Amino acid sequence: MPKSTLIKSRQSAFAAQGGNCNYCGHPMWESQPEKFSQVHGVRLRQVWRFKCTAEHLVPRESGGRDSKDNIVAACAYCNFQRHRARPARDPEAHRAHVQRRLAKGRWHSTTGYILSQT
Repeated sequence: MPKSTLIKSRQSAFAAQGGNCNYCGHPMWESQPEKFSQVHGVRLRQVWRFKCTAEHLVPRESGGRDSKDNIVAACAYCNFQRHRARPARDPEAHRAHVQRRLAKGRWHSTTGYILSQT
């Protein structure tokens, strides 16, 4: 899939998800990090965590394809943390992990910010 198509898939997923992360449900930004920082009270140096990324449900390294049905929008932090785990969690297990951590106030907590889920 050409990069422009991957970008369109990410943008489509972002819109379909109401601008919220597939895993944590927090708002994300596609452009204008400064505006996101002001609106949500997140320091500019921490705003990268909420950048919208194209998340492959089945990773490419595991044979996942760059297809619209394999792409969701996820904040950079959730995307990074999913693939940082060894072995990488499947999407549902990762969502459950994130939700448990959110319930305890331990997700995105290193930023000191818990954004409202809209």
